[in-house]
Amino acid sequence: MLVLSNPDHVIVAGDVMDWANLKLGQVRTLILAVAAVMAIIAVLTAWWRTRSWVGTLVAFVLAALVLWGISNLAVLQDKVGSEIEETGSSVMVRVSDGALALMDQDRRLL
Repeated sequence: MLVLSNPDHVIVAGDVMDWANLKLGQVRTLILAVAAVMAIIAVLTAWWRTRSWVGTLVAFVLAALVLWGISNLAVLQDKVGSEIEETGSSVMVRVSDGALALMDQDRRLL
C-alpha cells in the first residue's frame, strides 16, 4: 500500500537531527542508569561476601570511578587526544654507515 504524504507538510533535516539527538541523550541516560544499578549491586555484593568495611569501601570507590568515567567520557577523550597531539612523533632512520638516528616530523636530526 502506497501512502503519499501531504504536499503541504515538509520534513526538515533539522527535525531528524533533533530526534536523533534526543534518542542519543535517552540512550546515554539509560546506560548511566544501568551502570549505577550495577555499581550498587557490586558494592552490596562486596559487603555480602567480605563483611568488611575496607572491601566495601574499595568497591564503592571503584564503582564511583567507573560511573564518573562513563558520565565524563567526552572529557576523558579530549584529555587523551590533547596528550597524544602534544607528544608528536619521531622516526628512527638508518644512516648510511649503519648507525641509527632519531628524526622528528620535519626530518631534522634530534
